[in-house]
Amino acid sequence: MAIHLIKSKASGQQIEEMMAALNTYIKLAVDVQRKILAGGGELHADCEAVLINNGSRQENIWGANWIPSSKKVTFEAMLNIAPRRQNPSMEIQNPKIRLAVEHIARQLLDI
Repeated sequence: MAIHLIKSKASGQQIEEMMAALNTYIKLAVDVQRKILAGGGELHADCEAVLINNGSRQENIWGANWIPSSKKVTFEAMLNIAPRRQNPSMEIQNPKIRLAVEHIARQLLDI
């Protein structure tokens, strides 16, 4: 179960390793400020911890999923429940944040 910190385009091997935990999709934590992500593992929170340990600030991190087979980004994660950031649900509500998360995920994972 590999969680990778991705700062530039992911390799095919990294994608495979991140998919090992769930087989059909990759859980992500995306830092919209630094434009990086951590992916893999079974919990979005584990990915979030990798980003925080690398200097990211929690208020800039959002959870998402990358589905390589369809090249689709979904925006649901427990870590998105953040009333102080005006996001009371698991799904990212702010369209600008959704767009940023999707752009970063595609830029780094769409191989």
